[in-house]
Amino acid sequence: MLRRLVLISALTLALPAAAEITFTVQGDKATQKAVKAASGLSEDGKTPLDLFTDAQAEYGRLLSALYAMGYYGPVIHVTIDGREAASIAPLDAPSKIGKIAVTVDPGPLFHFGALKLAPLTPETELPEGFATGEPAYSGTVESAVNAGIDGWREEGHAKAKVGRQSLTADHKAATLSADIALAPGPVLRFGSLTVEGAKGITPQRIVAMAGLPTGRTYSASEATRAAERLRRTGVFSSVTLTEADKIAPPDVLNFTAVVVEAKPRRYTFGAQFATNDGLSLNGSWLHRNFFGGGERFEVTGSASNIEAGSSGIDYALGVSLNRPASLGPDTALALSAGLTHTNDTDYSANTFTMAAGFTRYFTPSLTGTAQVGVTFGKGSDAAGPFTESSITLPVSLTWDRRDSTTDPTKLFYIKAEAKPFFGFGDTDTGARLAFDGRAYKTLGQVTLAGRLQGGLILGASAAGTPREDLFYSGGGGTVRGQPYQSLGASTLCRGVTVGVGGTQFIATSLEARMKVTQSIGVVGFVDAGAVAIAGSGDWHAGAGLGLRYETGLGPVRLDLAMPVAGTTGKGLQIYVGLGQAF
Repeated sequence: MLRRLVLISALTLALPAAAEITFTVQGDKATQKAVKAASGLSEDGKTPLDLFTDAQAEYGRLLSALYAMGYYGPVIHVTIDGREAASIAPLDAPSKIGKIAVTVDPGPLFHFGALKLAPLTPETELPEGFATGEPAYSGTVESAVNAGIDGWREEGHAKAKVGRQSLTADHKAATLSADIALAPGPVLRFGSLTVEGAKGITPQRIVAMAGLPTGRTYSASEATRAAERLRRTGVFSSVTLTEADKIAPPDVLNFTAVVVEAKPRRYTFGAQFATNDGLSLNGSWLHRNFFGGGERFEVTGSASNIEAGSSGIDYALGVSLNRPASLGPDTALALSAGLTHTNDTDYSANTFTMAAGFTRYFTPSLTGTAQVGVTFGKGSDAAGPFTESSITLPVSLTWDRRDSTTDPTKLFYIKAEAKPFFGFGDTDTGARLAFDGRAYKTLGQVTLAGRLQGGLILGASAAGTPREDLFYSGGGGTVRGQPYQSLGASTLCRGVTVGVGGTQFIATSLEARMKVTQSIGVVGFVDAGAVAIAGSGDWHAGAGLGLRYETGLGPVRLDLAMPVAGTTGKGLQIYVGLGQAF
């Protein structure tokens, strides 16, 4: 027992006593906050030698932070038990430290004086703050220089750099002047791409997927796009594209792609719940490199409307194969087949589909698809059994500028679809048009989000249109507060009036999303939708409140909604899912 007490006592004596660290910063709250944020001093179990080292490095850290805020004449003192840290020789480092005091006088805020940055390309846009009389933030100078270099790199001068620079601080006038000369260097051409880290995919296939335009004039955006093509395939967990340090004679710039392949298989599972819609389950199995060329083979399955209030269970099983770089680096081949069972209030049906087509990536935000498909289905409704057979030629265009797919805060998303179908038997010939537009604007802690959906059937009657192509309203994807697909239409079908979806559809949603904490948010929303056939139909609306909890993969969504117009529903509707409603 005595030995244990002695050992504990010795350990206690060996632990360093926490030093007191104080800050005295003149200026406004923003300056005080920035200085403390830049500090590297902390008391967390550090030895006196650690604290001494941090104190001597404190000057440089605080000086950089103050320069960034436009203060170029600060007075900084860092004292260790009353002694200036900078004056203490390393061999005289104190064995004990009781107090470290940091005092900062930032001095006057500097503004830009005479500015010169040249030469520049005609397309170069400098930061607005890089102008005489504006606050002289060091980050603004850096941004202006980077913009100048990027302008030259985009025009083929891959090795553009700063040739000469002179920054002059006039402490009497509190101004900072800059005279910076850029050295564009020669115009270069894209060379070869060397691949490192490939295992399951051949380097030749990776080169094809990257699509580096060998032989063409260098462009920084083209180099970035080559790396984005590799990341877009989903085959790699990491992609780094670097340009060679040296130019290959006479004017060639070679590149190296270092890749880390992702695990070939992935399993997913998801679930959503809504009061009247019931429980929805989905799962998938994905192989990222099915044939060794970056092909993504996926099997998906889903079941929805489990224990729904007004319909039976719907289920679907599908397989798909996506091969990147099939007709050039920006075009992917897509093959799919699926079987669905629908047990709706108005009808039940089994449908088989097959499709083949291509996806074209015009830009990182603009994508187009074109397919040819075959659909065959059998079902029944109040008028008896029916068959659906058609050849389809769906095309779509998606413009996605959102900053996030799960929790967007700015910009917009637009998707337009056209699906001509050529029917056989009970199916007419016509076309289905659909539109989905979303926009986001953040003001302080509040994000305003709006959505407009619309659809139209051309050339076909409601009875002769494939049922899955008709339009309904109600539920989490259209109008919350109203039961799932509760608003449709009625038409004469084989001599009997049956309930079907509409041939015309429009819906809108408005949300106000407010952050309460970093992880928790609240939402207020209102939705409305209308469905019609030949202009004759009805509309309904719902409104409610929601709670969001950020998980890192997207916010968990809980929405409570009530109907506010229409006759299709009553009572509280509850919606639970992952990600924002739109």
